[in-house]
Amino acid sequence: MTSTFIARLSAIILVLVIGAAAYAGGRAAPAAVAAYTRQPPTLVPTPTLVPAPAVADLDMRDADAQLKTDPFIRTELFFGSERSDKPEVSDVEFKQFLDEQITPRFPDGLTVLKGFGQFREADGKIVQESSFVLILLYPRETLRDSSAKIEEIRTLYKKRFEQESVLRVDDPRPVRVSF
Repeated sequence: MTSTFIARLSAIILVLVIGAAAYAGGRAAPAAVAAYTRQPPTLVPTPTLVPAPAVADLDMRDADAQLKTDPFIRTELFFGSERSDKPEVSDVEFKQFLDEQITPRFPDGLTVLKGFGQFREADGKIVQESSFVLILLYPRETLRDSSAKIEEIRTLYKKRFEQESVLRVDDPRPVRVSF
């Protein structure tokens, strides 16, 4: 072996030893470096850590009593924008659809995010496209009515913008919402 190779190998081993020692909590790093480089170790005082209260120790009933929360359902809709023989659905077109079709059905509030994703069409072709993600939160007691409104929105979007589908994701667990 050449001396250059041995020097590089030694440097790599030193880096690995320091990294492993640091990963082990930092206490072994000075001793490990000293052992490898044949220098006397430098003692580093170990800091005293005061444990923070664990989340599990908190009584959740007390938290419930302090927060006024209502059980809501969360639904996300993913609207693709790619169209055959036409330009993508624009921000202006989606905003118009939002104003005309979505907001009247969910006037209490919603969130729209701009995204990018991909989708496999029925013919197997993978399409990459920009998308619009709609997040709806609605009271659990309105589940049946809200679900029907969501299906109307999906049907209208597919028809208006020549889409194969609008992905719907429902979280079956009620989420806690506080205003």
